[in-house]
Amino acid sequence: MLPAAAIAGAILFNSCKSGNPDNKKGSDTTGTTTTAANAGLKLPAGFSAAAIAEKLGGTREIAITPQNNIYVKLNTIKDGKTILYLTQDGDKATLKTSFGDYKGTGAFVKNGYLYASSDQEVFRYKLNDKSEVINPDQPEKIVTGLLSRNEHEAKAITLDNDGNLYVNIGAYSNACQVDDRKKGSPGQKGCPILDSAGGIWQFKADKLNQHYGDGIRYATGLRNVVGMDWNQQNNQLFVMQHGRDQLHDLFPEYFTTKQSADLPAECMYAIKKGDNAGWPYMYYDWQQNKKILMPEYGGDGKKEGGETAINPAAAFPGHLAPNGLLFYTGSQFPEKYKNGAFIAFHGSWNRAPEPQAGYFVVFQPFKDGKPSGAYEVFADNFAGSAEKAAKGSAEHRPCGLAQGPDGSLYVTDDNQGTIYKITYKK
Repeated sequence: MLPAAAIAGAILFNSCKSGNPDNKKGSDTTGTTTTAANAGLKLPAGFSAAAIAEKLGGTREIAITPQNNIYVKLNTIKDGKTILYLTQDGDKATLKTSFGDYKGTGAFVKNGYLYASSDQEVFRYKLNDKSEVINPDQPEKIVTGLLSRNEHEAKAITLDNDGNLYVNIGAYSNACQVDDRKKGSPGQKGCPILDSAGGIWQFKADKLNQHYGDGIRYATGLRNVVGMDWNQQNNQLFVMQHGRDQLHDLFPEYFTTKQSADLPAECMYAIKKGDNAGWPYMYYDWQQNKKILMPEYGGDGKKEGGETAINPAAAFPGHLAPNGLLFYTGSQFPEKYKNGAFIAFHGSWNRAPEPQAGYFVVFQPFKDGKPSGAYEVFADNFAGSAEKAAKGSAEHRPCGLAQGPDGSLYVTDDNQGTIYKITYKK
């Protein structure tokens, strides 16, 4: 086992060769600083971070209005409410009001509406010309009756530019076994879960009271997606999948604890209508750069699978839990960040007995709408120390990402309810 202080460097990112021949292995963390002025974060030179709000609760997805104010969704009810509205003054955000009484994860501002999700529904709230919610107690119900079976139930959302809403319906299973998470249990033939979960569903963003059956199954074979965003550069949906758990626990004859910690990859997918990412029949191995047959379906860690599944656009080491994805379109940051992707890795539980990892925000460069070049850790030390990260006892866990009208980057923390604002100055 590596020392706790070395774990972050040991797992820094490797590119996904299949589908991305321009990607290079490695990472770049040069020129970073950690100061009290950076709210404890480690950032590249020229960047600074402020904790503009603290102790808000389980802050998940965040949306910034054109007037530079904030809506943030809580995954648990606090003081009877789950949506917070804050205004900004410099490096301070002040809570003005709260509303909504349903837990969930989604928050998105588009075309004069705030969209928010519970585990079973998606709502929208009309905004006035100051981007304030007009009727906080009377939201319009856009989608209802979404499947929620207490595993991967959070409904991440995003919108495109053509009036469509995209909703993740996570699979209520680890690997579609006959007996979920039971050692040696085989996979279910034909995986019936895929009929109603394990993918992305598309709905109309302005049509009220849509039901599950009114949606289009836009993509399938995705175990669970939390981070998702619309890439404006190539007009395409991108998502971050949470890979399956417990390879060693369930199949110790094929996987060591080290392999189980590193595999499978946490994958970024570029999604088109009708795509199949291959779950539960295959996973992506970022070390072999191959799609591998799941052990529940006859795999042994070496046999390839997923012949009809799409390749990931990029792949990261396992069990880092990508919870936020944002394509940066602002002009405040240096040019290299334009149209690239920020990813918030929340940190997972499934690396034990190896050190836990994650708890950082990564930047993935893009070129012509595709990942290009090395990944780099952009914002680190949310955990507080390498030792706390390795133990899985992080002080803060990055979750949601948003871009302000001035090009600032916002990061939520669902552990202590901190909102970070990251800015750049030459």
